[in-house]
Amino acid sequence: MALQDIRPLQDGLPFGIRIGGLTFEQANAPEIRQELADLFEQHGMIVFEDVEPSDRMQLALSNAIGPLKEHPVKSLSRVDGDTMPGVIKIAVTPDYGGIVELNGKAVSHWLPWHFDHCYNNELNRAAVLRAIDIVEDGGITGFADGIALYNAFPKALLAKIETREIAYTLSTNYDEMIFGKPAGMKIVRLKPMDEEFKKQAAAMPRAIHPAVWTCSTGERVLHVSPYMAQGILGAEDPEGAALMEEVCQTVNQLADASSYHHKWKPTDMLVWDNWRMLHSVSGSNPEECRTMHRTTIKGDYGLGRFENDGIGGKILSETMV
Repeated sequence: MALQDIRPLQDGLPFGIRIGGLTFEQANAPEIRQELADLFEQHGMIVFEDVEPSDRMQLALSNAIGPLKEHPVKSLSRVDGDTMPGVIKIAVTPDYGGIVELNGKAVSHWLPWHFDHCYNNELNRAAVLRAIDIVEDGGITGFADGIALYNAFPKALLAKIETREIAYTLSTNYDEMIFGKPAGMKIVRLKPMDEEFKKQAAAMPRAIHPAVWTCSTGERVLHVSPYMAQGILGAEDPEGAALMEEVCQTVNQLADASSYHHKWKPTDMLVWDNWRMLHSVSGSNPEECRTMHRTTIKGDYGLGRFENDGIGGKILSETMV
């Protein structure tokens, strides 16, 4: 048994593939699971098309890549902790909030370019996503390859950032975003924040991650998240802030120009390499409901840490991180 329908993700992109028609039985076959893991490692992203639209299929695909990890933000809704461990529900409703105006248009649940769990000392290996309630307007998920970003980054600017480390915090609201804001962005309504989330965010020390790292193939990866970034470690002054802003705006520009943007169908699922890729969400009509199911896959590249070994902040327990 071997996968038959494997195609490039999109012409001209150096990352990603599409796999069509994978069945639940195939996703649980050891030889197919190994092939999926190898393809994921090579290409950084897989879009599964025409698959069974179920949480059990999402779990099967997730477990082919690696063991599940609970998402660190406990306030996120879980689908069913007993029968579907690790599946979270991300729902946006008309009363949700989190609305910004971009290019004169109001959108809900916009997310800038970022990698997951940048606010943590460990980075999850990957995530699997599928759409439950699909919006007509927007709701598109973008993906950019850190290897391609590194190769395209202006050399003079790269030289200034290549050996630096970036500090991040769990700061999800738009008014907390310091670097890389789109020109003319206006906040219409902030996201709701429950008290448990506020306590969790306040308790965490800053996380430190390299701006560039080397993957197992020897390729260099530019891995800077404008979202939640606090600044360049050791250069949190006006000059360092100006450099960080230039880096983040360059990330935005290059990612927008050389990325893949996924318009969802009910029978789609996709997995991406969180150590290599950045992703974003275009936002959607604030009057529409959008619901996604997501799993998080364990792993760590071993290069992140908490600032000052966590002194001055409470490092969360294993069940939280």
